[in-house]
Amino acid sequence: MIGTTYPSEKRSYMDEKTGRKVWQLTASSSNFHFYFTDNSFTKNSGDIYFLSDRSGPKNCYNLFKMDMDSGLMTQLTDEADGITPSYHTKTPDSKIIVYVTGNKVKKLETDTMDLTVLYEEQGDIDLGHPHINAEGTYIGLARNERAPIQRGANYKGFKETMYTTKKGWITLISMDGETVTNVFEDTHWLGHFQFSPHDSDLAMFCHEGPWNLVHQRIWLLRIASRDVKPCFRQSEDDCVGHEFWTADGRIFFDNRRKGHDGTITVHKTQATIELEKTDQVPYVGLADSKGNVIRVMDLPYYCNHYHANQEGTLLVGDEAEDLVLIDISSNKPSIETLCTHKTSWQSQKTHCHPTFSWDDRHILFTSDREGECQIYLLSLEE
Repeated sequence: MIGTTYPSEKRSYMDEKTGRKVWQLTASSSNFHFYFTDNSFTKNSGDIYFLSDRSGPKNCYNLFKMDMDSGLMTQLTDEADGITPSYHTKTPDSKIIVYVTGNKVKKLETDTMDLTVLYEEQGDIDLGHPHINAEGTYIGLARNERAPIQRGANYKGFKETMYTTKKGWITLISMDGETVTNVFEDTHWLGHFQFSPHDSDLAMFCHEGPWNLVHQRIWLLRIASRDVKPCFRQSEDDCVGHEFWTADGRIFFDNRRKGHDGTITVHKTQATIELEKTDQVPYVGLADSKGNVIRVMDLPYYCNHYHANQEGTLLVGDEAEDLVLIDISSNKPSIETLCTHKTSWQSQKTHCHPTFSWDDRHILFTSDREGECQIYLLSLEE
């Protein structure tokens, strides 16, 4: 029920590998934080937002707020169909949260708890991950024709969905729900839509699928002109993904090089192709708002996701068993193990997706090391 408060489940333990203190924030039901292109933390506050199925049937997720100091949790939504996992976003101040439930996109205003249906899908179309522009006036998301492919754990159906999907749209929806506009249409599976953090006229999206099979992953979109252009023009051996906007408006991307499909399974292997032996070194890169690559750094660590601090000098990454901190302030990156995470990698919900807090003091991540997905916190000051 909306407004129900749940007692703290917060506890700390010392990591078995590094001796660093780790805070486990949840311990019952299944819980996970916002996708790494968003941020569960509230700017200038001690609150975090997350999804949990503690209020209803298993795997029926609703939105909760937690006070990080006390650990108290408050339920914010009560959707009978639940919120589609990872299909939720918010403003940095957490005053507006937008999420997908069933065939609807809804907006929650957390100050007043007013709930608005922004969009209701009428066709046989899958709604994607929504994102809010810098001015807070529009949301954007990718929509794709529904592929008759069964999807499941360990990237089941991932490659097949890419080949089957022949029609996708980038759609803008005004924050009052009055205006709905398709600003781009394509013949590919579209995803990973993200507005620039500073320019509401600029966004990026991706051609989704196994990285080794996608010819051009990252695309930039000018909203007003509808102009679309590639960001970092890929060559044959480039395998690119997990792009995100840095705090200063640059585009970060991971290039794992020849033969990497961008996946990881419970067997710690790729899902769609056996990794080829190659002397090519993986690297990460930064591109400017026009899509021009301005920096590349060799990074042969094979993390599955990266997230950058506000200054763009540190990355947090999730290796197969550990979380690591990577200093990229100099020409030669250095790596430090923060803690073990021991997640199973069975599904997207179990991916760690480590994320810096807005003040760079904390790192939040998810793991199912104890069976169910739980949320964990590291303080870089401890």
